[in-house]
Formats: sequence, C-alpha cells, structure tokens
Amino acid sequence: MDKSAKRQFKDQLFEQFARTGKALSNGRRLEVLELLAQGERTVEQLAAETEMSVQNCSQHLQILRAAQLVEVRREGLYGSYRLADEQVLKLWLSLRAFGEARVPDVSRIVASYLKDRKTLKAITTTELKARLQKKSVVVLDVRPEQEFLAGHIAGARSVPIAELKQRLKGLPKTKDIVAYCRGPYCVFADEAVALLRAKGFEAFRLEEGFPEWKNAGLPISAGAS
Repeated sequence: MDKSAKRQFKDQLFEQFARTGKALSNGRRLEVLELLAQGERTVEQLAAETEMSVQNCSQHLQILRAAQLVEVRREGLYGSYRLADEQVLKLWLSLRAFGEARVPDVSRIVASYLKDRKTLKAITTTELKARLQKKSVVVLDVRPEQEFLAGHIAGARSVPIAELKQRLKGLPKTKDIVAYCRGPYCVFADEAVALLRAKGFEAFRLEEGFPEWKNAGLPISAGAS
C-alpha cells in the first residue's frame, strides 16, 4: 500500500469510528440509551419520559439509529425502539464509568442532588448475589411494570414505586428487603428504601440497577414473576 492509499484508508476508517462518538455527543441521546437499557419504548414514551417533543425525540433516535446504536421493531404503523445489541449497553456503561472517574463535575452534581442518599444503606451486586443464593432477602423491582416485564433480576418482585405504599402489607418484616431501579442515578430505589425504613422494614438499596446486573452476567428473567 503506497503512502497516499494508506492515508486514505486511515482517514476513512477513523471517520467511521467517529460516527459513534458523534452520536453519543449529546446528553439527551445518552438519556434515551439509558431508558432503552430498561426495555423497548415507543418514540412517544421516550419523549414523555425525557420531556422532549415527539419531533425532537424522533430526530435523536434517527441519529442513534444511523450510528447502529438502536433499532426499531415495527408492528403495523407503530414502532418500538430498543438497543441494537448488548455491545451498546456495554458501551454506555463504559462511557458513564469513564465520566464518573475522570470528570469532576459528575461527582459534584451527584453530591448536590443526591445528598440525602448517604443516610440510606446500600449493598453491592456481589453482596446481593450472595444473599439471593442464601434466600435471605426479598428483592423489589420498583421500576414501572413495563420495564420489569422486559427484564428483571431473577427472583425479584415487581412493586412499582407508585404502588409501594399500598402494597406494604404483602411484604415480610422477617427478612431484609433490597430495592433496585434503573441504575445509580435513578431515585426510585432511594424513595422505596426511605418509605420502607419509615414503616419499620430493614431495607437497603442496590448501588446499581438492572442494566448493570445484566451486564455482569448475573441471573435475569423476563415476563411476570
């Protein structure tokens, strides 16, 4: 390969890699990926959860789709978006971990908005795995039911945060309870633990969420429990 051809090869190759970086260079698109890590959603559902217009959300989805980060499943006139494959989840989690480790403003923002979290007891995925094996804990998935049905920690119960107060009588006080949600920056589990502890339960929040558990290759299930 002569020098000119080699230069052309490198230019074209790295420009293709840069397409992924360009697609990820927007906070709203990263938020969309985090939501799709929980399960499929329509553009209308994504727009509502991210507080975007449907048109704006659709434009972001088209950029992600062009970069092969998401795909759409069609049913007649309707379409549901999902992550293209497990590599996209790994990419998002790696990008987030890099930001947590190398961007000081991430920890500052988290400390500012989630300052009450320090009063809540937390356990790691490793600890939860061990306790599940011993059957010494009740695990609550406090995400919306749609997300639970798409995939959840094996053995978990679906108790969406909006229903928790009405379903306390069905929970045992003889076992510890661990609540989890979408990930480390989702506050559903924080709210659940605060409510449970106020009602006399020994409750903990999982430090991470379902996508991290899944990415670690730990047992998961789908559908109703």
